[in-house]
Formats: sequence, C-alpha cells, structure tokens
Amino acid sequence: MTKMFEADPTTPRLFALPPGVDFPRAVVQGLFERLGDRPPTALARVTLLANARSMEQALSAALVEEAASRGAALLPRINLVTDPWALALPHEVPEAVSPLARRLELLRVVRALLEREPGLAPEHDAFDLADSLAGLLEEMQFEAVGRDAIDRIDVAEHAAHWQLGRRFIDIVLDMLEAEGTRDEAGRLRHIIDRTIAAWEAAPPTDPLIVVGSTGSRGASRDLMKAVARLPAGAIILPGFDFDMPDHAWKALDDSLTAEDHPQFRYRRLVDELGTSPQDVRPWTTAQPENTARNRLVSLALRPAPVTDQWLREGPSLRDIPEATRGVTLLEAGSPREEAQAIAIGIREAVENGQRVALVTPDRTLARQVEAALQRWRISADDSAGEPLHLTPPGRLLCQIADMLGRSPDGVALVALLKHPLVAASCRGDHLRFGRELELHLRRKSVATADPRTLRDWARGKGNDEARTEWAEWLAGAIERIAATGRAPAEDLLRAHVGIAETLAAGPGATGAGGLWDAAAGDAARAAVTTFEAAADIAGELAPADYAVLFRDIFSREAAREKVPPGNPVMIWGPIEARARRADRVILGGLNEGVWPEPARPDPWLSRQMRADAGLLLPERRLGLSAHDFQQAIAGGDVWLTRSVRDAEARTVPSRWLNRLLNLLDGLPGDGADALRAMRARGQRYLDLAQAIDAPQQRVPAAARPAPVPPASHRLTRLSVTEVQTLVRDPYAVYARRILRLSPLDGLRQLPDAPLRGTVIHKILCR
Repeated sequence: MTKMFEADPTTPRLFALPPGVDFPRAVVQGLFERLGDRPPTALARVTLLANARSMEQALSAALVEEAASRGAALLPRINLVTDPWALALPHEVPEAVSPLARRLELLRVVRALLEREPGLAPEHDAFDLADSLAGLLEEMQFEAVGRDAIDRIDVAEHAAHWQLGRRFIDIVLDMLEAEGTRDEAGRLRHIIDRTIAAWEAAPPTDPLIVVGSTGSRGASRDLMKAVARLPAGAIILPGFDFDMPDHAWKALDDSLTAEDHPQFRYRRLVDELGTSPQDVRPWTTAQPENTARNRLVSLALRPAPVTDQWLREGPSLRDIPEATRGVTLLEAGSPREEAQAIAIGIREAVENGQRVALVTPDRTLARQVEAALQRWRISADDSAGEPLHLTPPGRLLCQIADMLGRSPDGVALVALLKHPLVAASCRGDHLRFGRELELHLRRKSVATADPRTLRDWARGKGNDEARTEWAEWLAGAIERIAATGRAPAEDLLRAHVGIAETLAAGPGATGAGGLWDAAAGDAARAAVTTFEAAADIAGELAPADYAVLFRDIFSREAAREKVPPGNPVMIWGPIEARARRADRVILGGLNEGVWPEPARPDPWLSRQMRADAGLLLPERRLGLSAHDFQQAIAGGDVWLTRSVRDAEARTVPSRWLNRLLNLLDGLPGDGADALRAMRARGQRYLDLAQAIDAPQQRVPAAARPAPVPPASHRLTRLSVTEVQTLVRDPYAVYARRILRLSPLDGLRQLPDAPLRGTVIHKILCR
C-alpha cells in the first residue's frame, strides 16, 4: 500500500484548486509532493480517474514533464471516469447497444405508433421524436430513474400535452426494463454500482483519485462519493471558489433556483457527503494568476436572489485595477468585425511568441476567425474539427442522398457536377463537358435532367467519343439514382455509397476516386461503417426519409485534420479549455443564446416534473457553462468579445458578462475607470480591424459607358417597356438590341412576370 494522505480518519477527502491555476500541472505537482522521497514505484500504484479525454492528455503531458525534471519515475495509471473498462471487475463488461442502433430502434417503434395513432404527432416528426426519446432513455439510465419514479409524477396537475407525451415515454420505459438492452450510459451505471458494492466489501488500498469532475451527473457523482470515502481515495475539484463566503454557499440550497450557478454542483456534492464547503482543502499551495480577479468574478456571479450583496461587499473590493489588469473588452459592430479583430489579436500574440487560444462554443465564429487568419497564412489547431456533412466527402454524399428516388433538376445536377471530388480521373474534360451541359440546360429550360436528355445532348454534339462516354457515365449514375425507391435502409445505403464511388471515380475508372482520402474521407468512411452496422434495425425507408437520417448521422460527426505539434494557435470549446492553458485566452461570442446556449426544450417533461422524477434540470448546462466561464476568465491576458448586432437584430450580452459589467460600472471609486480601460484596449483592435480593409487610396469612378453605333445599326423602333429601360439604363438596350447579348436563363424556371404574361396571353387566345 502506498500511503499518500495523512493518517487522518476524517473522510471523505475533498481537495480543490481555485480558478486561474494550471489544473493538470498543479495536480501532478501535488502528487509528487505527497509522495516525497518514496521509491519511483510508489507513483505507479496511484490511479487517476480523469473527467474527459482532454484532461487525460493534459495530465499525461504534465506527468512526463514533471518526471523529467525530478528524475526517473514510473507514472501512474490514468483512466476516464466514463471508461467502463477502467472500473469493471474481471469479465464484467456487458455488451451495450450503440447510440445509433438505439435511435434507429426507437425510430422504428415511433413510426409504428404513429401509423396506428396518426393523431399523436405528424409522421415527419418521427426522427426528432426518436432522437429526443433516445436522449431521455440515456439520461434515465445514467441517473438511475425507472418506471416507479415516472409513475409518481402527478400529471393530473399538468396540461393534457404531458399526459399525451406519456404514450411516448412508455416506449422508453419498456426498453429500459428489457433485459440485455443497456445503452452505453446504462452499462456504465451498472458497472459503477457493482464497483461501489465491491469497494464496500473490500476497499482498494492503493491511492485512487478522481480528477477534474464536477459531479454534475448522477452516476459520476455516486462514484466520486464512493472514492472520497475510500481509505486511500480522494477527489480534486477544478475551479473551486474559495472566495465565496458562507452565506453565499447557503443560498445554493434549491436546485430550481440555483442550478445555473457555477458552484452549485459542489454545494450538492458536499451536502450528499455530509460535509460543508469549508471542509474542502487546497490540493497544493499554488495560487491563481490574479486573486483579485477571482474575488471580483466570484461576487459578480453570486446567485440571483442575493445580488444585493453587491451593495454590501462591492465597496470592500479595493484592488479593481489589479483585477482588470490584462482584461480586454471588445464589443464589435458585427460578427465579421469581431472575427477580424480576434484574428488581429491572435496574430499579435503569435508575433510575440505567445500561445493563444480562442475559446467559444460558436462554431460559425470559429470558422470566420480561421478564414481571417488565412490572410497571414496562420493555421489554427481546432479541437472540434469540421462538421462531417460540411467536408467535401460529406457534402457529396449528402447531395446524392437528397437526389435519391428522382431524376435531378438542373440546379441539383450542376451542383453535383461542380463538386471537386466528382470525376477525379478526367477532371479537365469533366469540367468542360459540365459547362457545355449547363449551357444546354439553361438554353432549353430543361426542368428535369433525365438520362434521355443527357444522351440526346451528347448525340447532338457530334461524334465525340470522350463526350459520349462521359454522358453515358453520368446517365448511368442518374438512372441508378432515379431507380432508388422504398427499401430496407441497408440496401439504400449500399446503393447510395456505390453511386457516390462511381461519380467520384469518373467515366471508365474503378475505385472511389478521392472520396475516402485524407482525414475527412477517413471520418466519412467510419460514419458509413457505423451506419452500415445498425442499418438493419431501421427497417424500410423511403428515399426522402433515408436522406434525412443520413444527413443527421453525418452532422453529428466531425473530421479533424492533423496539425503539426507545437502550433501556438488553438481553438477550443469550453470543455477543452478546462484542462489547457494559453498565454492569451480569447472568450469569443459572449452573447446570450450563444454562450451560454439556450436551455434545450424538453417535449416530454416540464422542469417540475423532471425535478420530481430525479432527472437533470435544463439549467444544468447553464451552470456548467458558467463554471467554464469562471475558470477561463481567471487567466492573465484575457479577452472578452461579442458583437452588438448579428444578421437580424441587436444582441444581448451574455448574462455573466452583463453581471460583470454592471458590477464594475456601479462600484465606487475605480470600477467605472477600469471598465473604460477595458473598452479602450478592445477599441484599439476594432480600429485595426476597420482599417485593415479600408482602401489605401480612393479610385475614381469609371466613366459611364456611352457607345455610339453606326447609323445603320441604330434602332428605329422600341417597345413601350424598352422606353423606360432606355431612360433608366441605356446600355442595357444597347447590349440587348445592338450586341444581341441576352442573360442566360435560370436552371430552374420561376413563375416570374414574363411567364405570367405568356400564360395569360395563351389563355386569352383560347
């Protein structure tokens, strides 16, 4: 047994580190300090249970670095709290139903129910209903909520909608009670319960430490409580607010009003352990980069019912300039301006040799920043990657899926032909033939590009063997697309992938071209393989339903390009930012509805019903986001950015940013001055963003065209409508009547005014 903690019978052992501390590094340093001069093998007997893969990787890197500085050592085991094999007893890892298989099974059951009772919901909502039920089923398993908890809910006091929703919830309850049908969440819950029971009979003697988890989910919280009570167990909490006074902790006693507070999960954890927040001890003596800022943010994020404490405690904050030192407030006029200013700040940090990270849940902002950085050939390591359905292979596969079951119209066909992965074997001829075909479709106003139309077009172009082969290849692919009808999902998938490979290879070629190449191709192939393994569960699908399902599967996956190690520019989501550090941290997209994201509506249970059943409240995600914000803002050089307008209207600042700004503006003394200094630092980058696209010199406007055709070519007659055009835009009449230039017709003929007039004339003639 490796003795790691003091011989204190007091349990449970709760340790924590404040916001602003390099959490992985401090955890590792604390390990080495507690082991002291023990032999190198002592560290190998320690097991760390990390909350996420990013935390696991950060701990591993910190261990290697610390061990290199201290001498040889055998490193501890690091596992994930959510890894069933890390906790399972020998031969105790049961099979689990994959998430996709569960959703497809629910889809089949929901569709059968809607066929029997059409009045319950529209048939086209079956996909959304099945997806929502799958989330409810997973949550019920992880939170150990069964039929008895749902039965105890008194639906008589609720609207009839909730009573109707019980019909769908019964589907979940039936699956929950079926033997051998656990999801991954249910399997993990089962293993955690069995592991806790085994520990009660025979506690492990080697150190076991849970690192980085907040205990926001029921199963993980139960595991943390069991570890904290072990003889050699401990918990190390991240971002614990040591500055919160006792009366503020007491205000977090009601989950319905305090769930969205960043420290609420810790209050619930210590209550269930029978301790208090004052019993949580620092893991090390490491201090945050800015203790004054931690006190300021702690006061700003007090629970809503006790914000009157600002008036009492605010004047005692004497070090406001120190708290806001290094904080830049950037309020841009538009999302594009915000992205441009962030890119300039990133470039500045790179030139100064700093590591810089953009932390945001807004994927659109992240992509805009990446695009702006290309101006200086700066690439970013984006932890989220690119959504699979937006990658070239994903777009091609989704385009083909949308076309299944019908001959494509001109718009769909031309978009398909212009895809960069189509016809890799003869790209030059393919683009030439594609342009010729597009002109033909426009001039002839072809509504549907069927195989006969393509073959007739090729014959009309003369005896060109390459063009004929190309048209036959394309016509064959369209025939296969149009011939697809209602069929089992696995048959639709097989036909779909075969068509995509044929189009990617090109005429006369075999293989799949570049469809499965690079990181995006690997991710697309993996997603198709996952779908293929569970497709038989979905049963028969119409092509349109298959397309919706396929696109949904791809939208949930991501492709991540490999980035050279040591890249100083990172883009993180709030979860990844918990375990990583950077010299400059930019918190982007701080608008309400973006960060935090709005609580997801539950179509089945209200907030009170969820609380009664023991399920998670919608505000849980808000509280986790608030905790991420509290930790991220505690760095040294921190930017807070938002756009005051989006594409539609003015935006509302994020609730946490709003609280911080209101508190600073109302503080006596240095508060308002500190806020003006934060805005002034941000304005500098906004000015640079506006100047970077400003023209260096004004270019004089070109003279208005004034063609003078010879007298023999001048017009002698004009229609009434052309007289108006002649007055407004003479060059348009010159181009149309003298040069004989006419705009190309659209690929899809719309019911515009000329067509309406033509139809009316034909009616009158009859």
